[in-house]
Amino acid sequence: MKSPMPLGPLMIDIEDVELSQVDRDILNHPLVGGLILFSRNYESLEQVTLLCDEIHRLRQEPLLIAVDHEGGRVQRFREGFTQIPCMQRLGDVYAEDKQRGLDYAQQVAWLMAAELRQVGVDFSFAPVLDLDYGCSEVIGDRAFSSDKQAVADVAEAFQRGLTDAGMASIGKHFPGHGAVAPDSHVAIPVDERPLEAIMQEDIYPFKQLIAAGMKGIMPAHVIYKQMDESPAGFSDYWLQTVLRKQLGFNGAIFSDDLTMHGASVVGDYVQRATRALQAGGDMALVCNDRSAVEQIIDGLNGMAINTDSVERLKAMRPTSLMSSEPLRDSKQWQRSHNIIEELS
Repeated sequence: MKSPMPLGPLMIDIEDVELSQVDRDILNHPLVGGLILFSRNYESLEQVTLLCDEIHRLRQEPLLIAVDHEGGRVQRFREGFTQIPCMQRLGDVYAEDKQRGLDYAQQVAWLMAAELRQVGVDFSFAPVLDLDYGCSEVIGDRAFSSDKQAVADVAEAFQRGLTDAGMASIGKHFPGHGAVAPDSHVAIPVDERPLEAIMQEDIYPFKQLIAAGMKGIMPAHVIYKQMDESPAGFSDYWLQTVLRKQLGFNGAIFSDDLTMHGASVVGDYVQRATRALQAGGDMALVCNDRSAVEQIIDGLNGMAINTDSVERLKAMRPTSLMSSEPLRDSKQWQRSHNIIEELS
C-alpha cells in the first residue's frame, strides 16, 4: 500500500465558498500542507462544514485547516458564530479580578475553539501575545494588556480553554509586534530597542506559554535592528538561537503571510519562502495571491520535505473528538456564551 503524502511546508488559500478543480489540483501538490480560510470562504455553517470535510478528504494525510479567528476585529466567520469580544476585554476583567479574568479567558477560548472545530477547522492563529504599548496600528485591542504578566496569565488561561476543546494554540507575533507603530501588512516595521528590553518584556508571555505546552508560534514581520537586519520570521537568530535553543520551543513555527509588505525586504516570493523555511520555519503562509503560490511551488519544486517539520505539523491536529451532542445544547456552551454576552 502506498504511504500517504506527508504534509508539505506551504499553507495557501482559495477564492470562493467551494473548491474549484484548480484548487483541488494545487491542494494535492506535495509542497502544500494546509489551507487558511477567510471571510470570503464562509457562507453558512452547513457550507463551511462541507468545505472543510472535502478539504480533509482530498488527501490520505489530511491537510491542516486554519483561520484567523481571534475575536474583536479579527473574526473571519460571523453569521452563525458567537461574536467573540476583543482580547483586551479579557485583560480588563483580569485587572479587576484575576481569578474571574482567568476563568473568563478559558471559557471564551473554549467556545471559540469548539465552534470552529464543530465545522471542521483544525486551529485558529491565536492567542495574540503582543504587549499593547499604545502605538501599534495593527495590534491595539487585539492584545490582552500592556502588562507582561497579565498577558502571560490571561493567554495561558486562554490556551487551557483551547486545549479543553482539543485545539492547539499558536502564539503570535514572536518576539513581539506591539512596540512598533507601522502595520507590517503595508509597511516594514523596525524595532530599535535593545535585546534586553525585548527579552524582559515582550518575550515574557511567550516563555510562559512555551513552558505551559504551546504547540505553535508565528513570528512577526518586524526587523529588530540591534539583533538582525532580517524580519524575525526570516532570522536564524530569532528562530534558532532564541526560540529553539534559549526558550526550548519544540513546536511548529508558521510564517506570517509572505505576501505582506513586511516580508518584501527579503526578496521575491520564492526567496521569501526559501528564507522562511531555511531559517527554521515549518510552514509558510501564502495568502490572497494565487500567482505567488504558483511562483513558490515552481521555485521550490523537488525540495525535500523536512521530516521533523512534518511531525511538528501533525501535532497541530485536534486532540479529541467533538461530542455528538449539538454544541449549543451543552451546559458549557451556555455558560461560555453568557460570559461573552456579559463582556460585550
